[in-house]
Amino acid sequence: MDASAITQAVVDRITEVLGQADALLNGELTPDTAEKLSQVLTKATTAGWVEGFRMWLLGHETHEDTLDIDDKLYRFKRDSEKEFLTPAGIMILSRRLYQPDAGGKCHVPLDAAWGMEGEFATPEVREAVLFSVALVTPKETELLLKKSALFQPSETAIESMAGEMGQWLEAHEDEILPAIRAEETPPPQTLVLCASLDGTNVRLNEPGEKRGRPRERPGDCDDEPNASYKNAMVGSISLYGAVPEDETSPERLQGRYVARMPEERAPTFKRKFAAELSETDSKLDAAVVRIVLNDGARGLWTYIDQNPQFDDYEKALDYHHSTEHLSKAAEAIFGKASDAGKAWYEKYADVLKEQDDGAERVVRSMDYYGTTRRLSHGRRKALASQRTFFMNNKHRMEYARFRRNGWPIGSGPVEAACKSVVKTRLCRSGMRWSRPGGQHILSLRTYVKSERWDAMWNKYKQRRCAA
Repeated sequence: MDASAITQAVVDRITEVLGQADALLNGELTPDTAEKLSQVLTKATTAGWVEGFRMWLLGHETHEDTLDIDDKLYRFKRDSEKEFLTPAGIMILSRRLYQPDAGGKCHVPLDAAWGMEGEFATPEVREAVLFSVALVTPKETELLLKKSALFQPSETAIESMAGEMGQWLEAHEDEILPAIRAEETPPPQTLVLCASLDGTNVRLNEPGEKRGRPRERPGDCDDEPNASYKNAMVGSISLYGAVPEDETSPERLQGRYVARMPEERAPTFKRKFAAELSETDSKLDAAVVRIVLNDGARGLWTYIDQNPQFDDYEKALDYHHSTEHLSKAAEAIFGKASDAGKAWYEKYADVLKEQDDGAERVVRSMDYYGTTRRLSHGRRKALASQRTFFMNNKHRMEYARFRRNGWPIGSGPVEAACKSVVKTRLCRSGMRWSRPGGQHILSLRTYVKSERWDAMWNKYKQRRCAA
């Protein structure tokens, strides 16, 4: 079918729709008529788009009575209509359906030719829907598209698309991600690689231990017995450059994320994070400094210390996490909200950050006040706990050296990722998740947050077409 025939069909369809609005077109200009004409023009445009696309597709229809596909004979059975959701809205397309002589699944050559076997929405529609649902809920996506797009899928259709894509990514991600990483090049000004891991609670739609405040009155009960909280895991891999002028922290050039729903001992997360880190590491010059920077979670540090992958990495405890413990020590020594405690905290927060033996100085000061002040049993016990923390972690508190070298001392990227990748989307009021359903969203969301969406979608389309 040539372009002139399609052009004429599009023009005829637009003319037909506009012809139904003669009175409006010839009427007085008011805000109301301007809005109504805009709606008519939108309707005419979408009608013309659908008509032109339908005609182009039908121009590629086969009219054979029989087809030989993979040594199997198919015979024409009937014409079959199907609705497709296109960028311009619903298109009803009549296609020729063939049935195999030997029995089995029917074949629609036209659907196969344009990659729509078993699909309702076109790739452009699916991409827009999935990108949106990675950011907001299916209901919000439905409402957003009604306001801003020519196609308007239902909440149910959106949920279905998200589930199907999530399942596809789970099945193919170990092929997709290496292919994406192979095409990436780290920023040439990279001086530091920083790996961080953290966990954050997600509410699951399954029974388990209830967390939070205990019951306060007899008769209190859990009105949601099938809900529990468990730890989702997030990892960030950040590449840093030099420290900008008038700044104290290096410039973050790139961030990549791994996020997984709760899993006992997190084996899938660890495997995927290790692969991401290894691929990134392998592309960097030997002179680039490798750092692992975490909060004080003992389980994570045990994993890091026992993992040969981190043997050559500099290791640091997040400075802000250290100062939280410093604050608790000040409270144990001087009491809550005291001026003396505030002054001590501010002094030793600077010492910790600026002195090579900062952690040792903090411990010495704790020991001094522990012996010279009369502390209650509870406060003495609290101070001993904080002293133990600093003694156990002082080899990871070389903040002065890190700062001199222009290295990061805060695990902000992974803490921010716990919020932006997981909490913002999965932990709204009333939400609770199945593990697969939550992972479908996290998988989509990590591609968005890692600035890999376009690369992922291109790989998806290539593999769908090749299948």
